[in-house]
This record gives sequence, C-alpha cells and structure tokens, in this order.
Amino acid sequence: MQFRKDINGLRAIAVIAVVLFHFNASWMPGGFAGVDVFFVISGFLMTGIIFKGIERENFSILKFYVARANRIIPALGVLCLVLFIFGWFYLTPLDYRVLGKHIASSMGFISNIIYWTESGYFEAASHEKWLLHTWSLSAEWQFYIIYPIILVAMRKLMSLNAMKTTILVATILGFIFCVITTYQWPNAAYYLLPTRAWEMMIGGVAYLYPLSLTQSKKKLVEWFGLGLILISYIFVSKENLWPGYLALLPVMGTYLLIQAQRNNSVLTGNVIFQYVGKWSYSIYLWHWPLVVAIYYFSLSDYFIYLGILLSIILGFLSHKYIEQIKFKNDFIKPSQYLQCKPFIFVLIIGLVGSCTFISNGINHPIRAFSTSEEVKYTSYYHRDNYYKYIPEAYSLQCNFLDSKTHKVKDKGIADECVTNGNGGIFIWGDSHGQALSYGIREVFTDVNINQVTTASCRPLIKEDIKTIGDIKASCDISNKRAKEAIIKIKPDVILLVQRAEHNENEFREILDYIKSNNLETKLVLVGPVPQWQPSLPAVIAKRYFDSSLKSINDHSFVDELFVINEKLHKKYDSSDIEYISLIDNLCENNYCLAKVDDNNTPLVWDYGHLSLEGSKYIASEIIKGKLTPFLHKK
Repeated sequence: MQFRKDINGLRAIAVIAVVLFHFNASWMPGGFAGVDVFFVISGFLMTGIIFKGIERENFSILKFYVARANRIIPALGVLCLVLFIFGWFYLTPLDYRVLGKHIASSMGFISNIIYWTESGYFEAASHEKWLLHTWSLSAEWQFYIIYPIILVAMRKLMSLNAMKTTILVATILGFIFCVITTYQWPNAAYYLLPTRAWEMMIGGVAYLYPLSLTQSKKKLVEWFGLGLILISYIFVSKENLWPGYLALLPVMGTYLLIQAQRNNSVLTGNVIFQYVGKWSYSIYLWHWPLVVAIYYFSLSDYFIYLGILLSIILGFLSHKYIEQIKFKNDFIKPSQYLQCKPFIFVLIIGLVGSCTFISNGINHPIRAFSTSEEVKYTSYYHRDNYYKYIPEAYSLQCNFLDSKTHKVKDKGIADECVTNGNGGIFIWGDSHGQALSYGIREVFTDVNINQVTTASCRPLIKEDIKTIGDIKASCDISNKRAKEAIIKIKPDVILLVQRAEHNENEFREILDYIKSNNLETKLVLVGPVPQWQPSLPAVIAKRYFDSSLKSINDHSFVDELFVINEKLHKKYDSSDIEYISLIDNLCENNYCLAKVDDNNTPLVWDYGHLSLEGSKYIASEIIKGKLTPFLHKK
C-alpha cells in the first residue's frame, strides 16, 4: 500500500492526545479517544493488505501474522525487559509479582482480558499498572488473528462484493452491540474486542468504499473530520461512558479524514506531525511507564514535562534502533515459521514474566530490596494481604454487592446490620462508610449502631442514574433497604459517608425524606478522607518511613479534595445538615495527617479507605465530639 502522509499525520494527532491525557487529564479530558483513532487506522490498513492479497489470490495468513509480529513485538518486548530489570531494583515483591503477570499477559496479547478482570481503566489503581496501555495492543492483535481467517473463509463462500456488504452490515451491528454493552457492562465494553472490533472494521469500510470527492470537498471533509476528533478530545471525559455512542465522534472523524485523502495537507502533512506519526507506536509504548513512575515515586509536577520530553526521545530511539530492524518474514515451509524471532521473544519474555508472578515477585534474598523493612511494611498493607482483615471489621455482610463476584446480592438486611432497638447511629454510604463503621462500633459502645453500606453506592433517595448494570442494581437495592430501615429504627443520627461526588449529591433530598416521615433524626455528612496516589503506605515507605513526621505535604496527595471541601462548606454550613470536614481536622497549611501513631501506622491502607487504626482515630478524635449531643444511650 502506498505510504499516505495524511494517515501518518493522523497517528500524530492520536498519540499526542493520549500522551497529554495520561500525563495530565485536565489538558485534554478526552485524550483517551486517541486510541479509537488508532483502531480505525489499523482497520483501514489491515483490510487493504488482506483484500489485495485475496484479490491477487496470493494472501497468506501465516505471512500476515509474521509481518504483524515483526512490526509490534520487538519494541514491546524491549519495553517489557526494561521494566523487568527496573522492577528488580525498585519494586516490592508484591508489585514485582503484578508486573510479572502483566508482562506475561502483554507478550501473550491477552492483557485487555486481564485488566478487564482487575479494575476500570480510569480508577486510581490504574496508575500502579506499568503496562496498562498494552490493552489496546492486545485488542488489535486479537483482531489481527481473527479478521484474516474470517475474510479468507468468507471468500470461499461469497463474492468480493458480497464480502464488502457483509463487512458493512457487521460494522453497523458491531456498533449497536457496543452501545448496548457499554451501558450494561462498561468495563468489558472498554477493554474487550467484541465491542472494539467495529472501530477497526469501520476503517475497513473506508478502504472498501472510498469516496470520490472534488478537491474543495476533500478539504471540507478533512476539516469536518478533524472537528469531530477534537470535540471528542475536548468535551468528552472519563466521566462519560466509553466507548458507547460517543465513540462515533473520533471514529467517524478518523473515517472522514481517511476518506478525504489529502496527502499534501498542511494539517496532517506538516513536518512535525510526520515525525511524531512515524514515532507514534514507540512513543505510545514508552510514555505510560513514565506516567506510572511519576505517581509511583510521588514526583513533582516538573517531572510531567520531563516525562513528555522523555516519551518523545525514547520513541525516537525505539523507532530508529528497534522498529527499523528487518526480521525475516518470508519463510518457505510452515515449520520454518517457528524460527520467527519475534515469536521467540514472546515465549522467552512471557516465560520470564510468568516465573516472576509464580515466584511471588522473586521474594528472595537474591533481591536485596525484598527483605527491607519498607517492603515488609508495604506488603502488609497491600490489598492482597490487608484485605483479609476487612470483611468482619467493615461489616461487609451489610453490603449488597458481592466483593468477590461483583454481583448483586439481596437476601434482605443481615440481622447484625440493623438492630431491633430504636435510636442510635445509622451509617449509610459506600465502601468508605464500611471503613468508618469499624471505628464507630469501637468508640460508640453505648448506643445502637446500624449500617447499610454498599461498595460504589452513594446514599440516594431516588434511583442512581449515574451507575449502570450490577452496580446500579445493587445501589438501588441498598438505598431502598436503607430507607426502609430508617423508618423502622428512627435513628438519632444518620451518618452519610461516601468517597466520590460529595459535592454533586443532593443530600437535602435525604433531609426532606426524614422530615416527611416525621423523624427527629439529625443528618450528618462526613466529608472526604485525605486521599493519596498510588497509596498512602507506598508514599510513607518511599519517602517518609524513617521520619517521625506524621503529617505530609506531598505531590501524591489528591488536591481536588480541598476544592470539594470548600464547596461542601458553602453548601451545608448554614443548613440543617451537620457537615463534618475531615480535611479541616486532618490538614493544615496543605499538610495532611498520614500516620496515626509513632509506628508508621497509616491513616488509610490504600488510596483512601481508612485503616482499622485510622477508623478508630477518626471516630474517637473527630466524630465522637460531633455526634454525642444528638445521641440517646441504649
């Protein structure tokens, strides 16, 4: 296929958006849509290669696979090896174990499936995953494996024109399936091929049905396409469901730019975009680990700009010295394909990653770092270890979303969650309410404690329109049960505790519900707990482990909480809702309490869930004095 400068420039438009979004989401809120641009480009190019081979009756699926492997695997393999060596010296065994797992899944091109099972792309934990960005490479590679097989099989059954029509119809159906799945199973829709294939196939449609345009119309189509892409970059954000119908913006924008075929366009053909486009794959590969490093080591904002510069430099070096290597791709016998060096890289590097995972991050004295006190500390508070203390302490039986299966559970409220006695404290909220419940039960021993707290669920009177699927179902059930329990118990105090969207939730509706049922109940809102990236124990272990300093001013602190706190003050200070600001009580002059004692015990055990000791500290030092005037003893 003839080299197209406009498509190379499109790659630059895509990678610039992704890089800016990852280093600072506020610069380009929808920059993640750059991946969708890449998908369309990939589908266009691959369809062209396959159809030309089919039309000439010389298409070889094995040669196609080898060509893709030679293009994708070498640079990815080098990145994985560099991260493996880096992790040997700087990562804790638990983090190194996770890296090993992700190296193996990335080299095996199943990382999109692995990340789908772990967490959402936009969650805080994403900044702890050094190879998260390889999910898109895995989705593409899966497409490369399946797509040519299907097309070759179709050719045996139908004409080329019938194939084209089938691909067009399949693309439309794929989009419809994507929209439905995005609302029902958003995490799966984001990561998995069945909901992403239509984006690559629409690139195929662009190849199969080229538009015949005049020069003036080509320019108009080009600018309109660019406008659609920029709208997705600027006006879409991680708060929107994705891909869904909104993905039409970057996908159709890319489709139109490809159809415009303006090879000499100043927009896409300028020298800067041509260089960036040429290096785009390598820039994409190397930029994300730099983003993770900034968060992992709690580096200052200055390193964001350095990281962007390094992404470009490493992209250039990787393209010149790795991507340009010419591997053999013309084998005569099928058995000779086993000699394809990139496939050998996959086996070796994948095996290295698997062994690292199986050996628990090579937790052995051979790695000096694995025996340090800091490592023991972070390992203790790592989710895989610390979470075993959580179920009973957090009273997870009061949760309507199963923490293991993430499925809805509703067998009514457990007896230990809601007592038969009246009055006392009713805790209503999400997993942060669960975390605080431990301290409340430990401190308020002479009053009834009742609780309905479900992970990811805000206290609401109406149905939650911001959640979908199983989470929505569990939230609606949880809030329904909470409202029923409140009428039955008539608590002295309703304690509202949640992580996100404190400032967006309309708590006055809950107050109106209390008044409409003639309850003499005080509504108390607990503000956000200080939050840290990637986790507070990691921040303490890396920079403050040997210090007696209890309060920390650090780049890893989530600053937006100060803004949310001020909004909550303005909204509720003069209302009938009692607002307890944890930020005011725990932070001073931008320093926030990080340790609750002299033993480096963290206030929170991850990014923002209270540790057991932290929960008791908050309950005794802050909450108790605020609630006592409203309570009646048993």
